[in-house]
Amino acid sequence: MTQSPIADPWPAPRVSAPIDATLSLPGSKSLMNRALVLAAIADGPSVVRRALRSRDSSLMAGALTALGTQIDTSGEDWSVTPATFDQDGAIDVGLAGTVMRFVPPVAALNSGRIAFDGDEYMRQRPIGEVLKALRGLGVDAQGDALPFTLAGDGSVPGGVVTIDASGSSQFVSALLLAGARYDAGVEIRHEGEPVPSLPHIEMTVSMLREHGVQVDDAQPDRWVVAPGPVKALDRTIEPDLSNAAPFLALAAISGGRVVVRDWPETTDQPGDELRTILTLMGCHVEMTDAGLAVSGPGSGGLRGLEMDLRDVGELTPAIAALCALASTPSRLTGVAHIRGHETDRLTALATELNALGADVDELPDGLVIRPAPLHGGVFHTYADHRMAHAGVIIGAAVDGILVENVGTTSKTFTDFAPFWSALFEPTTTPGA
Repeated sequence: MTQSPIADPWPAPRVSAPIDATLSLPGSKSLMNRALVLAAIADGPSVVRRALRSRDSSLMAGALTALGTQIDTSGEDWSVTPATFDQDGAIDVGLAGTVMRFVPPVAALNSGRIAFDGDEYMRQRPIGEVLKALRGLGVDAQGDALPFTLAGDGSVPGGVVTIDASGSSQFVSALLLAGARYDAGVEIRHEGEPVPSLPHIEMTVSMLREHGVQVDDAQPDRWVVAPGPVKALDRTIEPDLSNAAPFLALAAISGGRVVVRDWPETTDQPGDELRTILTLMGCHVEMTDAGLAVSGPGSGGLRGLEMDLRDVGELTPAIAALCALASTPSRLTGVAHIRGHETDRLTALATELNALGADVDELPDGLVIRPAPLHGGVFHTYADHRMAHAGVIIGAAVDGILVENVGTTSKTFTDFAPFWSALFEPTTTPGA
């Protein structure tokens, strides 16, 4: 059955009763793209089970295919045969930061010439630290921003490199992921302001160790990867816990209950912090046999939040939207780095929320949000899926919200809009 085209701007559905739903969500983009990279440099074929099918994962598969990787994406589980690293090619990173940053250190192992480019906005996102580091490790990397080119001879000397990763934890993860395949491994030293989103680096380290790679991260701001094989490993992808934010927000706003199936008991995903954040905002959160269950107080009972979100910056848009609906003020800090994400998320959030009547002040590293009555209008997304999440959250509580380019959510969640709308229909269980 063909779905109807999605209107743009899209009328966000409004909650009229407490939401009661149990959901199965797509897999984690962060885990998925790391798994594909490691499979491409492993010592044998592997399978990525419950693969995420989204724009970012498709771009990653395309990028690795350009390096000679064979990836069968025809089913729910994707089989991967490691890269041959023996051809020239061109890679489109789209709007995927993981593709732009994780693939060049892998492409450096190639014996051909690889050209990188992407969507226009990606030319503004930082990649220079990774390319500078690769040059320091003996790689011919031409350029400091998109478009850029790598010309390899089939190996990378490796060694010690110092970078400033205060702009993105992905700078560190990118070098970690490929480091074991370098002749001398890699030692990464960070100098600068604190590295944001450290849980994402911890995720990378955990996954490397599962593949048999030796990683020493005992010293702060220093990571050492020993040279050696990356063992092939079949892996099942967890649900994307950050993508759960708007759905759990529905429970908070509506005074209902939302259960996310297969929520892991332990995980390196930063989205797991939603359990703490939503509790602080007045929700009841518990792990059940069915999954993570969140029951909300309704928008009138939501409390504001004072929190440093440095380690969970990707949650900021959804959390800011909830804070704009709360009954007490909020202060969100530690997220200056999200100015360099798909858009300057702090300016975008302040602009869009204030345009709907909110009382938001922009800080150098965050937002101050005070209670104010909101009204309808267009919520612009700036081609940023997390901004779209913020827009639909506001739309669930405020009449007349139109979300511009809601389709940008396909970056990590194909068919997000119809899935979201189904939650507002009686007795539905999307993703069951």
